[in-house]
Amino acid sequence: MTETKSSLAELAAIFFRLGVTSFGGPTAHIANMHDEFVKRRQWLTAREFLDLLGATHFIPGPNSTEMAIHIGCARAGLAGLIVAGACFITPSALLVGAIAAVYVRFGTLPQFEWMLYAIKPVVIVIILLAILDLGISALKTRFLVALGIGAIAASVFGIGELFVLFGSALLSLAWHRSSALRGSLAMLPPDVFLYFLKVGSVLFGSGYVLVAFLRADLVEQFRIITEKQLMDAIAVGQITPGPLFTTATFVGYLVAGSTGAIVATIGIFLPGFIFVGLTHRFVRRLRENRIAQPALDGINVAAVALMVIVTWQLAQSAFVDLFSWVIAVAAAVILWRYRRSAPWLVLGAAGTGLIAQAIVR
Repeated sequence: MTETKSSLAELAAIFFRLGVTSFGGPTAHIANMHDEFVKRRQWLTAREFLDLLGATHFIPGPNSTEMAIHIGCARAGLAGLIVAGACFITPSALLVGAIAAVYVRFGTLPQFEWMLYAIKPVVIVIILLAILDLGISALKTRFLVALGIGAIAASVFGIGELFVLFGSALLSLAWHRSSALRGSLAMLPPDVFLYFLKVGSVLFGSGYVLVAFLRADLVEQFRIITEKQLMDAIAVGQITPGPLFTTATFVGYLVAGSTGAIVATIGIFLPGFIFVGLTHRFVRRLRENRIAQPALDGINVAAVALMVIVTWQLAQSAFVDLFSWVIAVAAAVILWRYRRSAPWLVLGAAGTGLIAQAIVR
């Protein structure tokens, strides 16, 4: 993977746009980045993209945000790392903070059901096209195809994603080695910051895992927020673009106002910047190391398998009637035939949902 310089202004503009338009959770964000940086700009090959994606699963923090940070680092070093990550996070954090302020004032959330209704099928199509391309790159041998099927089965039967990833890496490495042998409470702002810094430092996986942490700590153990408030925070994370970890922004606002929102956001995302900065060059060395290559191949296959499982789960709530299927087919044609940018297609779907809402009313 070669370091290629990009201007910081270019990185800022691209990742700010992705932060504004990337709805649908981490899997959708990663699909959007694949479309932007593998298909359109060709900054990364599919294999390089997969290598970085695999690496995000082995450090704590939000996977899609860490992908943004990795890409920024590859294009413009340390400054690019900071700019890409910050610009991807900021739109979501600002929007979630504003919605939290409205929520605290009025005790309810704006109604986004129709916008989400139209966006969800489009997001599924974007993810499926990314999976198709990444799968072609990852599934290089019959063994890796079998490993991918096994990873999907393991996930379906409730095996945790870390076990799936590590297990796939070990199995791929073992297969390669054997083949080689044969052939040769009230919280103050400092409390909020320290709590979310701790969570961001130990939390693996997607924003959905964050929810379990918050429920166990802030709802059940310390009783700082209610179950309803947590569910509303999750809903805001779902309906706004950008990383789902900005749920922390909403919770921070609930417990300590605007200062709490700011320090919660910094705390939850800061470890990701640090971990990516420490591991970015290590990913390249892994790919160049002949011994480690099979393990990385196994991780990549498992990462694609996990994307398949999440997409299937998301599809359950996306395809609810004939109109949602029509939206999906239209999105697939536009993406496949005309190569329109995925984020703008999502915004178009959001507009369609709002128009449909106005017509129904």
